[in-house]
Amino acid sequence: MAQAQAPARAREVEEALRQAVRGGEVEFGTATRSLFTMDASNYRRVPLGVVAPRDADDVEAVLAVCREHGVPVLARGGGTSIAGQATGTGVVLDFTRHMDRIESLDPETRTAVVQPGVILDRLRDAAAPHGLTFGPDPSTHSRCTLGGMIGNNSCGSHSVAWGTTADNVRELEATGYDGLRMTLARGGEGVPERLREDVRAMVRQELSRLRTGFPELPRRISGYALDELLPEKGEDWARAFTGSEGTLAVLTRAKVTLVPVPGARVLAVLGYVDESAAAEAAAGLLVHGPLTVEGMANDLVSEASRAGLPRGGAWLFVEVGGDDEAQARSRAGELCRAAAADGSTDHRLVVEPGAQRALWRIREDASGTATRLPVATGAGGSGGEAWPGWEDCAVPPPRLGAYLRDFRALLRQYDLHGLPYGHFGDGCIHVRIDFDLMSDAGIRRFREFSSDLAETVVAHGGSLSGEHGDGQARAELLPKMYGEEMVGLFGRFKDMWDPAGGLNPGMLVRPARIDENLRFAPLPREPVDVEFGYPHDGGDFSAAVRRCVGVAKCRNTEAASSVMCPSFRATGEEQHSTRGRARLLHEMLAGEVVTDGWQSEEVHDALDLCLSCKGCRSDCPVNVDMATYKAEFMHHHYKGRRRPMAHHSMGRLPEWLRLAAASRVVPLLNAAARVQPLAALAKRFGGIAPERDIPALPREPFTRWWRRRRSGAGAGADAGAARTNGAVPDGGERIVLWPDTFTNYLSPEAGSAAVRVLEDAGLRVTVPEKQVCCGLTYVSTGQLDRARAVMRRTLDRIEPALDAGLPVTVLEPPCAAALRTDVPELLADDPRARKLAGAVRTFAQTLAEYAPEWEPPRLDRPVAGQTHCHQHAVIGDAEDRRLRERAGLTGELSKGCCGLAGNFGFEKGHYEVSVACAEDQLLPAVREAGADAELLADGYSCRTQLEQLGGHRSRHLAEVLAEGLEAQSQAQPKR
Repeated sequence: MAQAQAPARAREVEEALRQAVRGGEVEFGTATRSLFTMDASNYRRVPLGVVAPRDADDVEAVLAVCREHGVPVLARGGGTSIAGQATGTGVVLDFTRHMDRIESLDPETRTAVVQPGVILDRLRDAAAPHGLTFGPDPSTHSRCTLGGMIGNNSCGSHSVAWGTTADNVRELEATGYDGLRMTLARGGEGVPERLREDVRAMVRQELSRLRTGFPELPRRISGYALDELLPEKGEDWARAFTGSEGTLAVLTRAKVTLVPVPGARVLAVLGYVDESAAAEAAAGLLVHGPLTVEGMANDLVSEASRAGLPRGGAWLFVEVGGDDEAQARSRAGELCRAAAADGSTDHRLVVEPGAQRALWRIREDASGTATRLPVATGAGGSGGEAWPGWEDCAVPPPRLGAYLRDFRALLRQYDLHGLPYGHFGDGCIHVRIDFDLMSDAGIRRFREFSSDLAETVVAHGGSLSGEHGDGQARAELLPKMYGEEMVGLFGRFKDMWDPAGGLNPGMLVRPARIDENLRFAPLPREPVDVEFGYPHDGGDFSAAVRRCVGVAKCRNTEAASSVMCPSFRATGEEQHSTRGRARLLHEMLAGEVVTDGWQSEEVHDALDLCLSCKGCRSDCPVNVDMATYKAEFMHHHYKGRRRPMAHHSMGRLPEWLRLAAASRVVPLLNAAARVQPLAALAKRFGGIAPERDIPALPREPFTRWWRRRRSGAGAGADAGAARTNGAVPDGGERIVLWPDTFTNYLSPEAGSAAVRVLEDAGLRVTVPEKQVCCGLTYVSTGQLDRARAVMRRTLDRIEPALDAGLPVTVLEPPCAAALRTDVPELLADDPRARKLAGAVRTFAQTLAEYAPEWEPPRLDRPVAGQTHCHQHAVIGDAEDRRLRERAGLTGELSKGCCGLAGNFGFEKGHYEVSVACAEDQLLPAVREAGADAELLADGYSCRTQLEQLGGHRSRHLAEVLAEGLEAQSQAQPKR
């Protein structure tokens, strides 16, 4: 079917579906079609429309309409498939919205009945209280669906112990393209008679070929599992269906097996000289009955992560179970001793679950991390980008070391690069390769390499796919693995189920070429004219958007999992995920579905609920920075157009606050804000959510307090003033305390408290005489020309301090993050911007670096509150944690987004999402905190959100420490 669908035909099919589908949603709009053009592969197909069915009746109705109109149907789960099988040109069935229930769970029989849209982790969470789990666990376990896993025969790191998805299915219910419903299980009694007898006849005719034509290895995922229908295997139709990639029938319900969870687990991390040594050792460890044997080399591990690993150039992560910790430790110790005798350089046993999770996160993020190679290794103009396609071949485990050597040699032959890792215990290797998929020459090389690699895999007795299926990425090359006769049987098998060819055509059987439908084909070949520098993407906005490869970590809905993506967790809608927004931007650049470029309302609507929290900049495995992309889009979208009032009222907030402070009308403004009709009028005029209160303004900005204090006029009046009228001992380090807009005009008490603490630590504080601003509010509203002007003026004013080499302490985390990232990325031509970024320190970093011997007051009480999302994403909070620990402030702060996010939560139309974001992590944590807990929030937005949504008073860490110093001073005996 052609990618471009005739509008008249689309309207006809849409109308027929709206009449036939009674429960689910039917969506044929530009935005929805754009969201479903891609999965996590190299491929792109534009669907006709999307239907989110509520039950099997809806599925049957969709199939009837599509059959009548000759339209293909694609069943889709989380869209994390890596071979292209979750892309299609017809009608997409999205099972994640409604058909996502666990219908039953029986701990006695160790089974569960689930709908295809159930997220794997939800099933695992439901099974956990019974000491059970679902064995297969791909790295996308927090967002992949059971239906997708069954379609691809997914595996995961624990397949060494618990097998593939096919090993864990009991009974499946499905509906064919012809509308016939069926139950697939051992024996085939629930299969329609015609289909059952035709398949049995083929099996009888081909017994010899089916018994000898499939390689024996634990990760043989390629092709149809026809051998599961052999009589000696019990004619298992459920197993034969698993891995068929939606090409045979549409799954509507599954009965799956659950496995008991060990009472305790110990993770043995084994070091080896190099990757080949680790690969060759993996198979020898299987005799010890491990749960996992995962391999990684040092080129995929950051320096920081490497510090926690044992000596070596590559590692095996081997999980060992036991009835209790002692037994697990004993088994792990025995395994380590055997490994040492077989060449392991070192080992580390990890018992604490949190530490184990931290190490497993390194492995789970590899599918995204490996997508960005060091730029120096990029070949063929790829600039460090690496792509899937040959990312999960499998060979017999004893052959893995030899296969890896041949694989590396083939990479060198083609001048390609990749970072292998994966399931060494199963002989399955994942790798992203820096194919140049943007040029004709690069695509030819991709095709030639793919053919040669397929022959290499087959020479080692392997499978082209060891986990993710064939899709379009490998199906064309299946004859190299199985021969033409077996592939011919696959075609006959497909036609028996789906003679009309309506289910996911182009996959597995009669496939599209591996170099067709590439997702990059419609993208512009020349860089787009943009404002930000995109230093990590060669200045190319298109390359920045290409960062999103669809692994969908942003779709994780588990609270406290990360900051990313708060709006998706609030709405559950794909367009409000980082991936969804990246898809729309991709289609905007492609210009085929989204045709109005920067003026697109579909892209605008998706970005409107982006909080610009920057969580994706750190939490996304490939560091997509949607906050920057949003600012870029808003700049172009509103160029020459009327902006929303909120952009003027809050985007230009520094100007209004400076004007209010200078005109001395603050008391009058505060009084007016307390008069409801006046406040309502002001909010309506300013585009502010009516549910919000207008915060009161302090009478005196921080800079005015500082000037009074410097002159000596206010020294005696300040309870938090430093010793001897602000004087500090000679010789202390000089620092600049940055009077950001929020500290200066909205929370000056944080500034004066910081002065008190910093001077107590022996530092000499100076504050700029003239206003400086990071430009954050202009950036967040896409007013980039104005932001750039503000930033240049700031650089002019701060230049003497930069020339003097002074550190710049910034109290407001989003301002510190903006100075670190937005300023140098908007002013790439100004070396002062990079110099300022390098000088910026947080409050805690300043104390750690320039007053390491200073002892904070002992406060000894628990804390709750919020680590600002921008600090989490850009700067980190390691020094804050250490400072709190030294002060006796115990407990963890929430690491999600508070939901206010600067102007976002104040803008009209955002209130409900803002509240939902706060309820995700922050507000529950604060409610659960004891009455004696100190509520900390260094961000003004976080403090405001806590106050307005729950009446909770929170403070900057500087305020809490200053109060402790004052109490400490008063407690000392007077001389």
